Amino acid sequence: MTSTLRPARTTEAVRRPGRWLALGVLVLAVLLVAVDATVLGLATPYISEDLNPTGTQLLWIGDVYSFVIAGLLVSMGSLGDRIGRKRILLGGATAFGAISVLNAYATTPESMIAARALLGVAGATLMPATLALIRNLFHDPRERSLAVGIWGATASAGTAVGPVLGGFLLGHFWWGSVFLINLPVMAVLVLVGLKLLPESRNPDPGPWDLVSVALSLVGVIGVVYAVKEAAAHGLTWAVPVTGVLGAAALHGFVRRQLTLPKPLLDMRLFRNRGFSGAVLADLLTVLGMSGLVFFLSQYLQLVQGRSPFEAGLAEVPAAVGAVGAGLIAGRTARRFSVRSVVSGGLAAVGLALASLTLLTQSTGYPVLGAALLVVGVGAGFSFTVTADVILSSVPKEQAGAASAVSETAYELGAALGIALLGTIVTGVYRGFTAPAGTPSGAHESLGGAVEAAAGLPADRSAELLSAARESFVSGMTIATGAGALVLLATSATAWFLLRGQRLENA
Repeated sequence: MTSTLRPARTTEAVRRPGRWLALGVLVLAVLLVAVDATVLGLATPYISEDLNPTGTQLLWIGDVYSFVIAGLLVSMGSLGDRIGRKRILLGGATAFGAISVLNAYATTPESMIAARALLGVAGATLMPATLALIRNLFHDPRERSLAVGIWGATASAGTAVGPVLGGFLLGHFWWGSVFLINLPVMAVLVLVGLKLLPESRNPDPGPWDLVSVALSLVGVIGVVYAVKEAAAHGLTWAVPVTGVLGAAALHGFVRRQLTLPKPLLDMRLFRNRGFSGAVLADLLTVLGMSGLVFFLSQYLQLVQGRSPFEAGLAEVPAAVGAVGAGLIAGRTARRFSVRSVVSGGLAAVGLALASLTLLTQSTGYPVLGAALLVVGVGAGFSFTVTADVILSSVPKEQAGAASAVSETAYELGAALGIALLGTIVTGVYRGFTAPAGTPSGAHESLGGAVEAAAGLPADRSAELLSAARESFVSGMTIATGAGALVLLATSATAWFLLRGQRLENA
C-alpha cells in the first residue's frame, strides 16, 4: 500500500511547482497578525498615558481582539471552505490593513476597544485560511511538516520583529505608528497573493448557516466574558447571565452541527483523540503563557526603565528559540514521537515560567533572557507539532474548519489567560499602599502610577513608584507561577492524550 501511495503524493506535489513561493505569501499574513499582537504590548504604556483607560478598560484593549476572533474563527474558516480560501484571505488582509488605521487614530479608550474588536473580525479570516491553504498546497507529509514549521517560525519571527520595529517606531513617532506598519505588509500580501496563491474550496460545502455563526459568536464571547467578569469583580449579576447565555448558545451550536447535513464544524473530528489532544494542549498552553506575554513589556519598560526598543530586543530570545525549534519539530517528532516532543516542550516552558517567579525589580537580563529562550524552544516544538497533527487528522475539504478550531483554541486560551492571569496581576497590584495625595488612577495600572508620580514632589513620587513597582512585580510573579502549574499539568495531559499519535511519513 505504501508503494502505491508514494508516487501519487510525489506526482501531486510536482504539479504545484510554485508551492514554496505561495507559502511565502501565506507567511506574510501570519507575520501581519504576529506583529500586530506583539506591538500592542509595547504600546500599552503609551496608550495608557495618552488615552487614560481604567485598569478594566486596559484589559479590554488587550483581550477584546481575542474575544472576537475566537468567536468568529470557526465561522470564517468554514466560510473559506465554501467561498474559497484565497478569496477570504485576501479580503481579510485588505480589511485588516484598513482597520489598523482606526486603531492608530483612536482617541478614547472606547474607540480603541471598538477598533480592536473590528480588527478581530478581519483577523478571524487570516489564520485559518493560511493553514488550510498549506494543507492543500503540500500533499507530501514531510513537505507539509516543513511548511507548517516555516509557518510557525514566521509567527515566532513576527514576535521578534514586532517589538524591535515597534520599539524603534515608539522611540521616534507616536504610538499609533505601530499599527500603521500593517499597511505595507498587507499591500504586498494582496498584490503578490493575487498572482501566486491557488484557489481552493470544499467542492460540496453546503450553505453557510448564519444561525450557527450567531450561536458560535454569542457562545464563545458569553462564556469568556463571564469568566473575566467573575475574576475581576466576583459574582456580580452579569456573571450568571452571560455565563448561562454563552453556555446555552454553545450547547445549541453543538446540537445544530450534529443535525445539519453540512455543518459549519463537523463535530466528529473531536472523536479523533489526537485531534482533541492537540487542540486542548494549544488552548491550555496559551492560557498558561498569557500572563507573561501580556505583562512582560510593562515589566521591562515601567519597572526596569528600558526604552521600547530595548524592551523589544529583550524579548528576541523567545522568538529565536521558537523559530529554531519550529523548523526541526516535524523531523524530531518522527524520530522520537509526537507525545514526547509536545509533552517535553510544554514541560520545558512550565519549568522556565517557574524560574521567573523569582523575578525582582532588579533581576539581571541573563536570567530573564535564558528563561525566555527556553520558553521559545518549548513552545516552538509544541505548537508546530500540534498544528501538524490537527491538519493531518482531517480531509482536505475540511481543512479550513479544522484550522479554525486550532486557532480558536489559541485565541480562546489567550483571552482566558489575560482575563484570569491578568486579573491576578491587577488584583495584587491594586493593593499597594500609596503616599497621601496620590490620585486614584495610580491604583488602576502601573502606567497610571507613573503618570501620577510625575505630578508629585520628588520624595512622594519615589515612594509611589517604589510601592507600585513592587506590587506589580509581586502580581506578575504570582501569575507566572500559576501559568507554570498550568503548563506542567498540560504536559502530563498531552502525554496521555497523544499516546500512539504519529505524524505521517512520505
